[in-house]
Amino acid sequence: MKITLDRLDNEYLFEAKNERGDKVLMDNNGREDGNVNGAGPMEVLLMGVAGCSAIDIIHILKKQRQEITSYHVEAEGNREKVDDATPFKGIYVKVFLEGDISGEKAKRAAQLSFDKYCSVSKSLDKNITIEYDVVLNGEQL
Repeated sequence: MKITLDRLDNEYLFEAKNERGDKVLMDNNGREDGNVNGAGPMEVLLMGVAGCSAIDIIHILKKQRQEITSYHVEAEGNREKVDDATPFKGIYVKVFLEGDISGEKAKRAAQLSFDKYCSVSKSLDKNITIEYDVVLNGEQL
């Protein structure tokens, strides 16, 4: 796996690109001029956790013939000052599912994703606590 990153302006706007040519714009969210044109790198990391777990959870539920009509995630990172950096201390993910889905299967799919399959979460779990909840058809499990 390889990406490239190129600077697009005279400030902090970057374009990251994977080997297939898919692009992500990243910018400095703390720009003094307020002209932010992309996601911050820490936001991209949160997006990675949300996207990775989404792929796992949907894949697991589809294999179990569960009918997913809607999938939505909210991910929030809590940061803590460490020397000159502000890394994530914890990440909280809330998964919203709708459809003809067993509650037990939904909970188990999320558990398998975050504890076993999601490479992004597994890459972070030695330093960051990742917690999650599942809401199925408007009801928290």
